[in-house]
Amino acid sequence: MKTLGQHIRELRERQDLSLREFAKRLGELSAAFVSDVELGRRFPSDKVLAKMAQVLGVPVDELKSHDQRPPVDEIKQRAASDPAFGFALRRISELTSEQINDLIKKVDPQKKQ
Repeated sequence: MKTLGQHIRELRERQDLSLREFAKRLGELSAAFVSDVELGRRFPSDKVLAKMAQVLGVPVDELKSHDQRPPVDEIKQRAASDPAFGFALRRISELTSEQINDLIKKVDPQKKQ
């Protein structure tokens, strides 16, 4: 499945829109911001995502279906209702990516990354 940014770029290119022209049609956004969204470095707010969908001529739900980020509200709710999960979440933020990968390998030895 394509990422949100990849899908936005594909739709933009189908319409033969440059980054600058797309950003201009979106209003107060810079081409650098749009580029960061397409590269997955940043994520647009719901308001900006709705405007992107409008400019690209697609339903906003189509764009949202490509957003692979975990649902923040669900994570917050689980952390609030499950103290062990909340503790684990706080602890994992202190680990390096290598340490996290090592933990994943211990839990799931079939996992290659």
